[in-house]
Formats: sequence, structure tokens, C-alpha cells
Amino acid sequence: MMEKEAVRQEDEKERSLSLEETFEQIEEVIARLEAEEITLEESFQEYNRGMKLLQHCNTTIDQVEKRVLQINEEGGLDEF
Repeated sequence: MMEKEAVRQEDEKERSLSLEETFEQIEEVIARLEAEEITLEESFQEYNRGMKLLQHCNTTIDQVEKRVLQINEEGGLDEF
């Protein structure tokens, strides 16, 4: 039970990150994966964490794209 709670808290923390913070964490994951002393189990954990971070980035970018406004031919704004 404690492990599931820790995973849930980690997921909630990642959802509240800005894009810049998420990119920084992805870079940290990559650095850990490139470390020679990482175990196979740790590499799987880091890979899964990295994939969740990438999914968070994609979701955030999709939300931003939906809010971007585009100037139409009449000079007005249309949602993208």
C-alpha cells in the first residue's frame, strides 16, 4: 500500500509541473539512464518516469495549442 501511495503522490507532483520544470526532470532522467552504475530495475523505473513526464508535456502542449488564438482575414481572433 505504501508504494502505491508514493506513486500516486509522484504522479500528482508531476502534473503540477511547468513545461520548463518537466523538461529539466526529463534531462535528469536521461542523465540517470546514461549512468553506468544504474541497475536494470532502476533503468525500467526511470524509463517509466520519463514516459510519464513526456506524456505530461504532450498534454500540456495540446492544451496550450487549443487556447492559442489565430488572427483571421478580418483582423479578428479565432481560436486555433
